[in-house]
Amino acid sequence: MTQTTSNSIQNIPNKRLSVQVSLTGLSFLVTNSIRTEVLHFSEKTYTKARTPEELLLDIASFVRNDLGEVATVESVKVIYSNPEYALVPSTLFDESKASDYLKFNSKILVNDYIAWDEVQNRGLHVVYVPYVNVNNFLYDTFGGFEYFHVASVMLNLVPSANRFSESPEVFIYVDRASFQMVIQKNGELQLCNAYPYTTPEDFIYYVLFCFEQLELNPDSVKVTFLGMVSEHDSLYEIAYTYIRNIDFMETTDEGLFIEDSLPHERLLLKSI
Repeated sequence: MTQTTSNSIQNIPNKRLSVQVSLTGLSFLVTNSIRTEVLHFSEKTYTKARTPEELLLDIASFVRNDLGEVATVESVKVIYSNPEYALVPSTLFDESKASDYLKFNSKILVNDYIAWDEVQNRGLHVVYVPYVNVNNFLYDTFGGFEYFHVASVMLNLVPSANRFSESPEVFIYVDRASFQMVIQKNGELQLCNAYPYTTPEDFIYYVLFCFEQLELNPDSVKVTFLGMVSEHDSLYEIAYTYIRNIDFMETTDEGLFIEDSLPHERLLLKSI
């Protein structure tokens, strides 16, 4: 899918670039300086997971062939969507022990670079492994830029008022081959985790397993979807077979319109 609102974005000044990076796909969003108009949106989807080195080739190709002069880019922001992350209460977080938070539930290498985002409104740090080759390329090309983990972006996006609801709430962000699930109740975060899926049956298995562990009733709990899911696809259909109260996250960001895309589908990418 490619959307460009002008014949070329290469000579447009003061562009903002947002990139979502996962091993199963890339998304590129270019907006104007004040983030009121989408100048370009495109994505690459891979049938098999790529390596970070292969991802970098496609990112470099986009920057070289589509984006134009580096001087016309005002800011760059990146979301890393991968399962190598852990949540740590900020009161317990120690940056000298960052790798320790990951090594028991993620496969990391000795030379992996460990990063973290502070989610202030939750009192949490999200510790994760970004792709250092991608970071190095972007820094060498653009200078300073910002990057975040998808879990951090999602936790910031979930409306803070909902944190104080007495009823449990479930938010599910669907990506190409995985999904993030956030569950909160009485102002407390009950769960934030990522799960892989290949089939709709994989998807609903993990969802219902979490419901069972947290004693949530699928007939009454409120579930809000965002990401790559719609009322007409198989994930929604199988979810609605077991879960009765399903909705999609609303957005008032109508200016950032992406063709052939529902407002909630690229919500994370548009929010950074």
